[in-house]
Amino acid sequence: MYSILIYDIHLDKKGKRVLREIFKTAKKYMIHIQNSVFEGELSPDQYKNLSSELKKYLREGLDSCIIFSSRNIKWMDKDFIVKETDNKTDTFL
Repeated sequence: MYSILIYDIHLDKKGKRVLREIFKTAKKYMIHIQNSVFEGELSPDQYKNLSSELKKYLREGLDSCIIFSSRNIKWMDKDFIVKETDNKTDTFL
């Protein structure tokens, strides 16, 4: 399934470490396209593993992470409001 992951980490004393771990974990499964945003194709097992790994680091009440999913990218439109800075998303267009 095609997925978009976004996250927001509260930057207190532990937040910088959490931010690094979330970034590293998401990058193992998806393509980094913008600050705190990743996208890519995930199998059901990859989705389950990614979610499980992220839960190890996210702190209840402080951090948030949302994964939007669609069965297929062809059912999602992507509009760039301003010119994109690189071609990281070409794979999915």
